[in-house]
Amino acid sequence: MNDPLAISPRRSADARRAPASLWRILLTVAWIGLLASLTLLGLGYVRFASAIDAREPASVPRTDAIVVVTGGSQRVGDAIGLLGAERGSRLLISGVNEKIGREELAKLNPSARELLTCCVDLDYRARNTIGNAIETRRWVRQHDFRSLLVVTSNYHMPRTLAEFAHAMPNVRFVPHPVVTDQIDTSGWWNQWRTVRVLVPEYAKYLVARLRGVFEKDPETSRLSIIIGGRKPISPKPASMLGPEHEKRTRLQSSRRDA
Repeated sequence: MNDPLAISPRRSADARRAPASLWRILLTVAWIGLLASLTLLGLGYVRFASAIDAREPASVPRTDAIVVVTGGSQRVGDAIGLLGAERGSRLLISGVNEKIGREELAKLNPSARELLTCCVDLDYRARNTIGNAIETRRWVRQHDFRSLLVVTSNYHMPRTLAEFAHAMPNVRFVPHPVVTDQIDTSGWWNQWRTVRVLVPEYAKYLVARLRGVFEKDPETSRLSIIIGGRKPISPKPASMLGPEHEKRTRLQSSRRDA
């Protein structure tokens, strides 16, 4: 006589197979999701890299002002040239090394000495691209500019524009990419030297876009500190940075000693 409470061997085997089948389904779904994500990232990278300008624009429209993000001497030289060509009424050089002053810039650009005196502002507080956007916003508000000609390297332009647009949504930006022989973006798919620059830049660009979704203001965002490893701008006021401040400090010290 069969025991009604006994579990048949067939049911027991089916019960053991059910969790295993469920895990296989979940694992398959996870692999599909991973492959889909990698495919989307790959397609996004292709779109990002192929959209980078391989040539500088032939004509440059006039804007209210010009801002250049430091990182290469050619960037600053091109920006000063655009100021001399009256593509903007004033120029901000953002992220200047604290040891570099107007005199050093004038030595590198001797024909622009007068422009450097009258129409160029130096920002020493910005530490990264997020900081560039924050300090540029202060400058824009101070002068009530409505349009900016943005000068930076061609591969750095997408992230710069993303940060600037997030910080200043009501300002019109005109990109002026600087193209150098060091990075050939036209061969982004088969040159390791170029891929080594573009892949990290693409990752930073995605992070910048995501930050723009989750944060309201980069200046008060904890994400900007976590991502950059430190605050995007120096805690010191602008008047206490740069070689001019060092000269004033030395002069005051010598007077006290005298």
